[in-house]
Amino acid sequence: MNPYLIGLRCSLCGTTHAPDEVTYTCPKDNGNLDAIYDYAHLARYLDPRAITHNPDRSLWRYAPLLPVVPPAAPHTPLAALGGSPLYRAPALERALGIRAVWMKDDSRLPSSSFKDRASAMVIARAMEMGIKTICVASTGNAAAALAALCAGTDLQAVIFVPESTPEAKLAGILIHGARVYTVRGSYNDAVALAEAACREFGWYNRSTGFNPYTREGKKTAGFEIAEQLARQDARRADSGFRAPDVVIVPVGDGNIISGVHKGFRELHMLGWIEHMPRFIGVTAALAPSFYRAWQSGGEQFETIPSQTIASGIGTDRPCDGVMALRAIRSTGGAVVEATDEEMLDAMRKLATRAGVFVEPACAAAYVGLVKGRHIGVIGNDDEVVLQLTGSGFKDVRSALRAADKPIRVESLADVQP
Repeated sequence: MNPYLIGLRCSLCGTTHAPDEVTYTCPKDNGNLDAIYDYAHLARYLDPRAITHNPDRSLWRYAPLLPVVPPAAPHTPLAALGGSPLYRAPALERALGIRAVWMKDDSRLPSSSFKDRASAMVIARAMEMGIKTICVASTGNAAAALAALCAGTDLQAVIFVPESTPEAKLAGILIHGARVYTVRGSYNDAVALAEAACREFGWYNRSTGFNPYTREGKKTAGFEIAEQLARQDARRADSGFRAPDVVIVPVGDGNIISGVHKGFRELHMLGWIEHMPRFIGVTAALAPSFYRAWQSGGEQFETIPSQTIASGIGTDRPCDGVMALRAIRSTGGAVVEATDEEMLDAMRKLATRAGVFVEPACAAAYVGLVKGRHIGVIGNDDEVVLQLTGSGFKDVRSALRAADKPIRVESLADVQP
């Protein structure tokens, strides 16, 4: 365990617990926990160049800012995870009149999704505790990430997914040897069953929001974005990190946006970036619980059955909604909704104009870019980063709906020049 990890602070009552005192949520009010560090000591003694000049390009390069010890086995997917590319999107810049648009493409991680970051941190924590079975409830990506990263270790992954999970995601889970249970019901039903199984059998629960180490893995995307942007700017290359003006993140449970926000917040607390970016969250219109809480101005969430095709953000009630709302509100950001049709159109736009193939939930970030520009949250002189969270190969059925149809030909005479 990181010696500079002070404890785990409850998001509701503010109580700080010792790292080994609690495992999941606050025992007082069941609030989600957030890892806190001795930032004053780190700011005084940790040189950012010790990180940015490290030849290791994995997320474990940020070990001084992570709660766990990096895994010992080198060169494995678990040890090499991280360092996903940051692409420029000049066609999107021209079309929307925005100075700079970047795409952080986590579909390039081992299981083709952002969720590898969280699973890596949970696995490392399980190894520290000597636990052999890790369980997760998922709409697909978190499960595939856990299954892939447990493969080749002595850890067993146990998965609970809704019956509606896309076949491609299910295949990515099963092929890695995980034990998979399909649940008749929603994602939140799978979460409840996974929690019950972990209590009954003593398994370690990786489920999003419930396990505080998931956010610690996801914050590394914020670290990487700031480091990659600094490398693109000759004036800032020596400083190590630079924040954009806006970061756009799809929101289901809320754990990704709260995690990426935390990465930037910690860099700001250490004095390594000059300002915090504004965060725009994008929800599915047919999974409206988070958006309604945003509109209300409060932190209470209704349970509303999700009906969206975007399985990655199709939650009935967000498991990390409070921290997500605070990330957006504290930075002067916004929440926008994306319809299923808008996400399908965004899949096509990102593929044809930016060269990236993403699933519907991920394509929601592009909808946020367009709507954020329209409502004035994004200005023409802003630098914007879209957090891309999952490959289009995760949901081929939706991709075929979004794409143009092939042209059938019988001979060369049917081919148009």
